[in-house]
Amino acid sequence: MSAYPVLTTTTFLPVIGAALILLFGRERLARWLALATTLGTFAISIPVYVHFNKGSNALQFVETAAWIPSLNIGYGMGVDGISLPFIFLATLLSILCVGASWAAVQTRVREFYAALMIAETAMIGLFAASNLFLFFVFWELMLIPVFLLIGVWGGPGRVYAAVKFLIFTLSGSVLMLVGIIVIYRTCGTLDFKALAVARASLQPAQQAWLFAAFLAAFAVKVPMFPVHTWLPNAHTEAPTAGSVILAGILLKMGAYGFLRVSLPIFPHGVQLFLKPMLVISAVAIVWGAYVTLVQTDVKRLIAFSSVSHMGFVTLGIFTLNRTGVEGAILQMVNHGIISAALFLCIGMIYERTHTREIKDYGGVAKTAPIYSTLLALFCLAAAGTPGLNSFIGEFLIIGGAFKTQAWLGAMAVWGVALGTAYVIWLYYRMVMGEMNPALVGLKLELNAREVATLAPLVFLAVFLGVYPDYVLSYLHAPVAQLLSAGVTP
Repeated sequence: MSAYPVLTTTTFLPVIGAALILLFGRERLARWLALATTLGTFAISIPVYVHFNKGSNALQFVETAAWIPSLNIGYGMGVDGISLPFIFLATLLSILCVGASWAAVQTRVREFYAALMIAETAMIGLFAASNLFLFFVFWELMLIPVFLLIGVWGGPGRVYAAVKFLIFTLSGSVLMLVGIIVIYRTCGTLDFKALAVARASLQPAQQAWLFAAFLAAFAVKVPMFPVHTWLPNAHTEAPTAGSVILAGILLKMGAYGFLRVSLPIFPHGVQLFLKPMLVISAVAIVWGAYVTLVQTDVKRLIAFSSVSHMGFVTLGIFTLNRTGVEGAILQMVNHGIISAALFLCIGMIYERTHTREIKDYGGVAKTAPIYSTLLALFCLAAAGTPGLNSFIGEFLIIGGAFKTQAWLGAMAVWGVALGTAYVIWLYYRMVMGEMNPALVGLKLELNAREVATLAPLVFLAVFLGVYPDYVLSYLHAPVAQLLSAGVTP
């Protein structure tokens, strides 16, 4: 175990980096400070992975301190096998966001990187929080930098997209806050461990309403059908780093909320809403895939594909069996890797062509073989190709769905088939065939910095495809504990 407060240090180091970036006014220094901060945050978090006990289902590296004693609210942090992969993902993607923005962001550079650092603190803090009050603080903190990233550094429709994102997410958060107040007044505590016992104070009718209140917040973040409509606008208008954070981490916060809050604290509410959640998830998988097929803007295509892919995640979670839940968590990690990689690839070529319309591409492989090869790898991974990371996650979710009801498994298989179709169709139109005359003369190939930015995601896509048990081994103990706590039908 670490001898120092590793989780607190990892969480708040990016805020210190943001302060330094704002204090020192030169743009070049701001970029290097951001890179040093993200690399330092990743390095400091390493002891958590090295010394983590995979066999334990308890929170580890626990840190507690008095915060608001009069209200019995403390500062508490800790990680288990469910939250740990997402802290790794948040620290890694933050580094890649800095690299991807190095040349792309030329206005308000200091403010951009400061916002990025604050977003990193919010991401890490949410997954490390061990009580509901701190969880909510980081949940809300995340809105501010993401709103700024979209609204200040986004595309032509950035203001509309940013405001829509804020309205949707704040509307759900208000209901979650009401739920937190009810839990506090009924149970007298907001600590996750204590609530696992104190939930007995919550009557079944209360749990139903509380599940609905938290569902409002979590469903928007996932985003679940039909409250997903903010996502395509946000993804399309966000800068590359904003899209990476949205797809890689922000969408996972909602699904993580189901695992950390809804399932362990509201078992009666889960049972009441179980069938609607399964139906909505199955609809999202197929509907999202069909809508993706007809997109003409490449960023909107990837955005709508996220609706379908996150439908797999919520389907797996609400199968309430070990196969489905473990597959869902693994797929959350996989989707974070692949969607981030695809948005990075699109952002890199957009810097050269200044168009997101798929019809404006074609024949890219003729002048950019490295780019085309890496994009092919990520497209194959997104399609669930065996040997790459998404395959096992989808396989486990489909297996869990068939255990629950056969038609759910059939819908998931249908979604996989459609997913393969839209990904391969996208790749064919962008990279294969004759080159668009408008692209002749443009230097489309990746430079060394861009290859270095994508390299960690290439490694993870292959490594987790070959050895998915590296992540699954972290999940066995906490998922078994979660399912034994009374949510299993």
